[in-house]
Amino acid sequence: MRFLIGALPLCLLSIALAGPAGALPGTIAVLQGLDKITARVSTFEAPLDQPVRFGSLQIVARACDKKPPEETPESTAFLEITDVRPDSPSVELFKGWMFASSPAVSALEHPVYDVWVVDCKNASSSASGTAPE
Repeated sequence: MRFLIGALPLCLLSIALAGPAGALPGTIAVLQGLDKITARVSTFEAPLDQPVRFGSLQIVARACDKKPPEETPESTAFLEITDVRPDSPSVELFKGWMFASSPAVSALEHPVYDVWVVDCKNASSSASGTAPE
């Protein structure tokens, strides 16, 4: 019995890290980043498997899911975040699922930047947005 009680948190963690059940896959993770030095918040998009930059961070979204509209709102993204600086080797900072509704559950720990998931969408829904002129 003691083994089962101790294994319960690990069981719940493995279920949470597997991504949401019944979620709709997306092709673009919508992220927000905070530069703690300038106190500026930026919203940016990360298409799946394409690196995007935020400051010295290189972010690659590997998966993005969003629950259907009839369920409790939740967007998740599997992100790989690396600190890339010209004067030093790259350092992998984060690799895992981030949850829009609970950013503290699985957060990036960095002295200068915070990054969190806002939404997950498909390329067709972002094409109707504003295009550069």
